[in-house]
Amino acid sequence: MNTKELTKLIKSRRSIFPAMYNDRPIEKETILQILENGNWAPNHRKTEPWRFKIYQGTSLHTLSKYLGDYYSENTPPEKYSEIKHKKTIGKPLKSACVIALCLYDDPSISIPQWEQRAALACAVQNMWLTCTSLGIGSYWSSPKSILNASEFLGLSENEECLGLFYMGYTDAPELPSKRGDINDKVVWK
Repeated sequence: MNTKELTKLIKSRRSIFPAMYNDRPIEKETILQILENGNWAPNHRKTEPWRFKIYQGTSLHTLSKYLGDYYSENTPPEKYSEIKHKKTIGKPLKSACVIALCLYDDPSISIPQWEQRAALACAVQNMWLTCTSLGIGSYWSSPKSILNASEFLGLSENEECLGLFYMGYTDAPELPSKRGDINDKVVWK
């Protein structure tokens, strides 16, 4: 891949939401390739702090139920919306795969937590670009329900979940996007 192809891939990456996914399943080998590319993200002292919990097939129903129950149990009656509840439980069910993005922070290694979080974000970017190259729509969501899901996810004391990575093939056309001029964000010294 040359720089021109890489730039095109980076610029075509988008948040593609579950409502836009089709019914095509994502093969296990494809998911493993996406995760393997995430595994090559930069990380301080080679801690590889990312951990992934994969929801696919019937386990998507388990995730959907958890998210729906959390919303129902933790939303004040005056803020409760049946439409939001349906969207919450529907997202996993419309996805071919959902990955819980977890972080393992080894207490024996003295690395600032922000660096561990940055490493996970880099891993997700690698995964996102891989999905884009494969025609798989994806997006990272961080609802309170999953940020507070340690017990549901079976996380250890030194693990936390930083979001869900929804994935599914899509028939959607390439979506336009725009960024501000880089020159407005740079100061040359």
